[in-house]
Amino acid sequence: MGNGQTRVRGIAARAGGWSARHRWAAVGIWVLFVVLAMGIGSAAGTAKVKESDQLGGETHTAAKIIEDAGIEEPSSETVLLQAKDGRLKATDAEFRAAVAAVVKAVDATGKVTDVTSPYDTKTISKDGRSALVQFDMRGDSDTAHERVEPVLKAVEAVQKDHSSLRIEEIGGASMMKTFKDAFGDDFKQAEYSAVPVALGILLIAFGALVAALLPVALALTAIMATTGLMAIVSHVVPMDDSSSSVMLLVGLAVGVDYCLFYLRREREERAAGRDAGTALRIAAATSGRAVIVSGVTVCVAMAGMLFTGLATFKAMGLASLIVVAVAMVGSVTVLPALLSLLGERVEKGRIPFLHPDKRSKKSKAARGNNDGSRFWSAVLKVVLAKPAVSLVVAGGALLAIAAPALGMKTQNLTLDQEFGNSLPIVGTYNRVNDAFPGGSEPAEVIVKAKDINAPEVKSALADFRAEAISSGASRGPVEIKLHDAQNVAFVYVPLVGGSDQDKAGQSLDLLRDKVRPDTLGKVDGVQAPISGQVAGNKDFNDQLVGAVVPVFAFVVVFAFLLMLVSFRSLTIAITSIVLNLLSVGAAYGILVAVFQHGWGASLVGAEGVGAIITWLPLFLFVILFGLSMDYHVFVVSRIREARLRGLATKEAIRHGVVTTAGVVTSAAVIMVAVFAIFGTLSMQSMKQMGVGLAAAVLIDATVIRGVLLPAVMALLGEHNWYLPKWLNRLPDLTHDESPEAMSPPPPAMEGERVGV
Repeated sequence: MGNGQTRVRGIAARAGGWSARHRWAAVGIWVLFVVLAMGIGSAAGTAKVKESDQLGGETHTAAKIIEDAGIEEPSSETVLLQAKDGRLKATDAEFRAAVAAVVKAVDATGKVTDVTSPYDTKTISKDGRSALVQFDMRGDSDTAHERVEPVLKAVEAVQKDHSSLRIEEIGGASMMKTFKDAFGDDFKQAEYSAVPVALGILLIAFGALVAALLPVALALTAIMATTGLMAIVSHVVPMDDSSSSVMLLVGLAVGVDYCLFYLRREREERAAGRDAGTALRIAAATSGRAVIVSGVTVCVAMAGMLFTGLATFKAMGLASLIVVAVAMVGSVTVLPALLSLLGERVEKGRIPFLHPDKRSKKSKAARGNNDGSRFWSAVLKVVLAKPAVSLVVAGGALLAIAAPALGMKTQNLTLDQEFGNSLPIVGTYNRVNDAFPGGSEPAEVIVKAKDINAPEVKSALADFRAEAISSGASRGPVEIKLHDAQNVAFVYVPLVGGSDQDKAGQSLDLLRDKVRPDTLGKVDGVQAPISGQVAGNKDFNDQLVGAVVPVFAFVVVFAFLLMLVSFRSLTIAITSIVLNLLSVGAAYGILVAVFQHGWGASLVGAEGVGAIITWLPLFLFVILFGLSMDYHVFVVSRIREARLRGLATKEAIRHGVVTTAGVVTSAAVIMVAVFAIFGTLSMQSMKQMGVGLAAAVLIDATVIRGVLLPAVMALLGEHNWYLPKWLNRLPDLTHDESPEAMSPPPPAMEGERVGV
């Protein structure tokens, strides 16, 4: 060891030491773990979230009735026939001939059932210019989009023969097919391109192929293992497709970050003249510890999603938590073994002009101490000279950026908000809604009775149908579909308001609060939950709003406690929470400014959205709060480490920020680049997620860690390390550090344990 007195202490240091001594065993165990997780997961299969478990409230009750009754709801499709000018009416012979041609054409495909004519179902618009042919797809509704193409082609053929009419198909299957054709590869390509982008940035950061490949390899193996573990866990907490995408994003971000922190510290110590063994031990005791503290904090943040009660959020939270835990364990176990095995070969595959020249140990030591960060040295010189001014300027700027968030408007985006005019089917959706308000997304009343054909139940159904129209909640037609064997009835009610969510929501409230109690509510033993698209959105929003306070409280309180016991400082714990909240607030402000107010929206292709998708603020809070802790823990750990070595607070701050600037910048650039890829997608919800995450990480790694954190710590001085006596009973998790290993200590301090 460097000075003969270095002691390996703490979980991270002990894990790194064992891994370095048992290199092949550590690598073998990791490979076995990944293979077993994937194999068992593949054999177990992934349990998907059931329709009845997606939401709470009445939507859940309705889905449970359908599920328990064993009723398979088919995928319904609609063909809109609309006169292109005002002269042609649905009663004209030409119009009737077109309707008959559509009915015959779709029926002839053999892919549909229950084809109905608008002349039988009365689905003709008030102005007489539009009519709807309706039918169901045969087979499983989940795979109907795979069978709908022949039907779409049959409708297109009829359109060619009737140029005076607009003839267009829309429905669950046709919309799913359209979106998959247009954006299915879009999303996958973004996921696949994230890895080469990360690798490219790492090549620039390290200047060597092997060193750049290590973080990517760790992240990918962590993701592979988590994929298997998710399948196993899904039999307790069901998963969905979104959880896999979020897991990949988070796994790539933290997997690369953790490995980057560790590898850069080991490289830095070797550049400072340490032998390979000592450099590895120092990296394990310092960066390894930071990885564990950060990983546990991120896991706690992700666990906040479990408190929403929403199946999708629970799946995303659990998947993210697992991948962070796996990446954290991999970083402190298998990574030291790989570095020990590779030795100097970690520098193999050097990239010309990017890799530092092999110079004398003295010059290496100089580079190691300053980390080559002239820019941040210059910034820190100003910040530490005028901390109060820096705090006011940077803090004021972030508060100004966050200000628009006070007027945030959240809603479930309509099709035209989500996709704009990029798809013809969006225009079809709007035309159907204009001609038949609410017809494309009717409320669905699922009526369950002991005897669905009992006179009092039939009478109540008839009364409900009449009052739904007379109350103004619907303009009709209200369709009733009986399932006699299961004693269940489906009542489809087109809501007044159509695609206008606020008005449609008012119509839904009218059905739930007045029409239903006055009719179906008067019959004993009848259940009549109201679901459908509008109801689902409302129930989702209500549940999400109810989850905001407990999720925020859980994440903030537990993150505060973890920082408190990890740094043994009340001040550090408080400032970390405040700075993270400021970072999240700034991200909210940017989202509102761009997507709601349209400032600079054309730069990201977000014109005319006008709102933030409902689930994003809570999702961003949890993800960003967790990811922000990566940088915070890493930087503050380095500052505290320098302080323990006897440096004055201001000098410790300068040393901590400057020496971590390179790795934090590299990690942030990777995250920003990966998230920005998702900001280029066509779907506005994905675009908002990508822009929000990228902006927040960029702010966090620059303004927060480079200016605000050092300014606040400089102003607080020795108060940074304040811990009230009554908190001394808290667990002490600071023992992982080995400050005396950082540089040869004075003889009087050798072997001493330095505390706060």
